[in-house]
Amino acid sequence: MSKKKMSLAQKVNVLRASVMGANDGIISIAGIVIGVAAATSNARSILIAGLSGTLAGMISMCMGEYVSVSTQKDSQKMALISEKQRLQNQYQHEFDYVQKKYEAQDIDSQLAKQATKELMEKDALGTTVQERYGFNPNEFTSPYAAAIASFISFPTGSILPMVAVTVSPTNVRILATAIAVLIALLITGYFAAVLGKSNRIKSMIRNAVAGLLTMGVTYLIGQLFAR
Repeated sequence: MSKKKMSLAQKVNVLRASVMGANDGIISIAGIVIGVAAATSNARSILIAGLSGTLAGMISMCMGEYVSVSTQKDSQKMALISEKQRLQNQYQHEFDYVQKKYEAQDIDSQLAKQATKELMEKDALGTTVQERYGFNPNEFTSPYAAAIASFISFPTGSILPMVAVTVSPTNVRILATAIAVLIALLITGYFAAVLGKSNRIKSMIRNAVAGLLTMGVTYLIGQLFAR
């Protein structure tokens, strides 16, 4: 039996989990290694802190995605049950609801009625769920796929700050790491905006500011314990 392929929407959700996982890996581990680097110049201590943070973060992100997507999926399943009952008991009401939704998009009343009739005859449940709740009942996002994507992408993102902080000369270690992280955050901010169809410049700036604030705070904390 051939394996069912993921739809575009499902692939986008997995990509979203991957991008956000990588982004969190970059920010979280950058904050940790810079904080430790501000307190000590011992490369081994910095690397151990980064590896510990990576292990904790990848498990946290993985479980977080699994719980989040599972909760969303459960909500969607409840919406399906509710809509099935509406169609059984109030079919005409649901028909009118879909027609009005089309008319609200400046579609002619007669054309909207014809479109609703054809769509409802073909797939009443899919049509009403799409219009009322905004999701396709045939395209549930897999919590396992999202969890695995985060599990892989978080440590992938964390590699950059750990490599930057350990291979850079001691006197420019923190600055070099901050610059490398900033560039990476601009890239992940861009891709996050593309997937979310939002303003790319704002997303990149927001991501960069969040990363700089994180690194700044952990650097100051590290300085308090510097020896």
